[in-house]
Amino acid sequence: MDARITLRVDGRDRSLTVDTRTTLLDALRDHLSVTSPKKGCDHGQCGACTVLLDGRRVVSCLTFAVAHDGADVTTAEGLAEGGEPHPVQRAFLEQDGFQCGFCTPGQICSAVGMLEEVKAGHPSHVTDDLTGPVTLDDEEIRERLSGNLCRCGAYVNIVAALREEADS
Repeated sequence: MDARITLRVDGRDRSLTVDTRTTLLDALRDHLSVTSPKKGCDHGQCGACTVLLDGRRVVSCLTFAVAHDGADVTTAEGLAEGGEPHPVQRAFLEQDGFQCGFCTPGQICSAVGMLEEVKAGHPSHVTDDLTGPVTLDDEEIRERLSGNLCRCGAYVNIVAALREEADS
């Protein structure tokens, strides 16, 4: 069964007709030619397909596109403003937080979502003090990004990039 939906992708309204079983990832890549989110495992285990959905990070391979008719989807491509990279993108560049680059869009979207969670005071599994502000140390960064895998092993530089961004 097909359904007509509209998604606001990277600030632009996009209408499309999809089979009701189409994932958000497949709708983005195959129907709208938005290739920033990558299809890695297609099982929600690698994080390469992470996007921001109404401001919250999600693995787009595990959610149906029809469930998000009218939603705002931001990919790594949509984070830049006025031709300038988002601060997290800039930190990744400055700290060499990527190697092959396959996981980078998902890592960046996850990092942006994670920083918003920290600002909102959401604790993680390793947060010690549940009553005060969250301190974004290396252990917190690693825990909060544990759903995003990097086959190249650029983790040290990814953590450095996010520590730099958190400190600014």
